[in-house]
Amino acid sequence: MSRYVVDSYAWVEYLGGSAKGTRVEELLDGAEESWTPTPVLAEVTSKVVRSGKDPAIAWQALRAWSTILPLDAETARSAGGLHAAYRAKIRDFALTDAVVLAVSRKLTAKVLTGDPHFQGMKGVEFLR
Repeated sequence: MSRYVVDSYAWVEYLGGSAKGTRVEELLDGAEESWTPTPVLAEVTSKVVRSGKDPAIAWQALRAWSTILPLDAETARSAGGLHAAYRAKIRDFALTDAVVLAVSRKLTAKVLTGDPHFQGMKGVEFLR
């Protein structure tokens, strides 16, 4: 069984009912544990609201499939360092991406995403 930190990309696909979203559901259904960092919750909520959909439905789905994980100071510091390092290579690497990466390393879990920024990284379950 796998452990996942779920990125915004994966949640948007899941909530949109895409083929990649179906894969997200399959992976989470078989997961030992899964987490969603609070910055991901904020990004997903923003995307849902901007698309005119009900954020309460998204909130229910994220809570049903994962544990919402508050961002602590230690992880924030780690994410800041990762963000600076990856921004040197990937110009638009988002701070939330760095948070997801830091949390996955802290929890020894895979990042579940289809975000191109993560393609080719170790410890990533990349949605295709």
